Amino acid sequence: MSAPHPAKILVVFGTRPEAIKLFPVVAALKADPRFDCKVCVSAQHRGMLDQVLEIAGIVPDHDLDVMKPDQSLDALTATLLTGLGRVMDVEKPNRVIVQGDTATAMAGALAAYYRKIPVDHVEAGLRSGNIYHPWPEEVNRKIIGAMASLHFAPTDVSREALLRENVAPDRVHVTGNTVIDALHWVTKRNAADPSLVSGLADVEALFAGKRIIGVTSHRRENFGDGMENIARAIREIAARPDVAIVFPVHLNPNVRAVMNSALAGLDNVALLEPLDYPHFARLISLAEIMLTDSGGVQEEAPALGKPVLVMRETTERPEGVAAGTAKLVGTDTTRIVTEIFTLLDDKAAYESMARAHNPFGDGTSARQIVELIAREFSSQT
Repeated sequence: MSAPHPAKILVVFGTRPEAIKLFPVVAALKADPRFDCKVCVSAQHRGMLDQVLEIAGIVPDHDLDVMKPDQSLDALTATLLTGLGRVMDVEKPNRVIVQGDTATAMAGALAAYYRKIPVDHVEAGLRSGNIYHPWPEEVNRKIIGAMASLHFAPTDVSREALLRENVAPDRVHVTGNTVIDALHWVTKRNAADPSLVSGLADVEALFAGKRIIGVTSHRRENFGDGMENIARAIREIAARPDVAIVFPVHLNPNVRAVMNSALAGLDNVALLEPLDYPHFARLISLAEIMLTDSGGVQEEAPALGKPVLVMRETTERPEGVAAGTAKLVGTDTTRIVTEIFTLLDDKAAYESMARAHNPFGDGTSARQIVELIAREFSSQT
């Protein structure tokens, strides 16, 4: 890239998962003299976002602080679109980077498009094929895909999904997923400085000798009956004397009220406040199985050799299911319990998932993305 001044890149994100998956990209951009990297956070998730910013050493250049209790999706989207637009009018970036499928990512891409600023999409091409599962994420990422200039697909499956939507092949690059970069980085940090994960010491001592199952749940489509079913399943699983459940409970009241009501006080269940990233990586390493409705955990857990049972009807990450690292179990109580017990009691079933190849990358994704962006600028000069 030959230019008289560094190219200005605006990286936009607002939630903890976005921050985790973008901090390796931000670090790579800031270390590269070809770029002037600015960061704008929406703080769509305030506390959980700040934890990642602190551990990654990122100080945002702009912070919209949009989080409000129980705000509607349309109100949130309107606030994001106008707020991010104002930031772009101030910064006048050459390119905007968004990640994934959040309201922040969608609004950031749309605000950039309105200003004819090229948008680069990290974790592009994920598709479940159902616009209501996950909701509203499936449509958010399709909207971003319609506007993006460069699509950084984590896998060949994601690339093929974009090509089926008539995205030009030379616009799509398979880079792996930056979450693997982040996980390798934080795991090394934890090993070098165990004090980073000392907050789990009491849980580790309490459940010494138990087979730990890590749980996360927060998807909107599971609110209501689905969340109640998940809570009942956890109660049944926790009745086994050899098992312990470690569950960092999402701040959303639709999750917290259900889980506190159903699970508080059970001897084999630890309901924790949301964990910062080092502690969450430690939980994955401690767990024998991860039970989740999260997207990112489907990628992270296999990187540490842990089977993932996914409490959803569909996934935009079918590569994990195809590779055998993940299995869809839905939110039926009996199905969840049965699948957990199978992995606990059938060594061959467990090993077939734990040893399956993780299809989501090798930890070099951020470096590949930065080089592809630099190549894009070079082609324009």
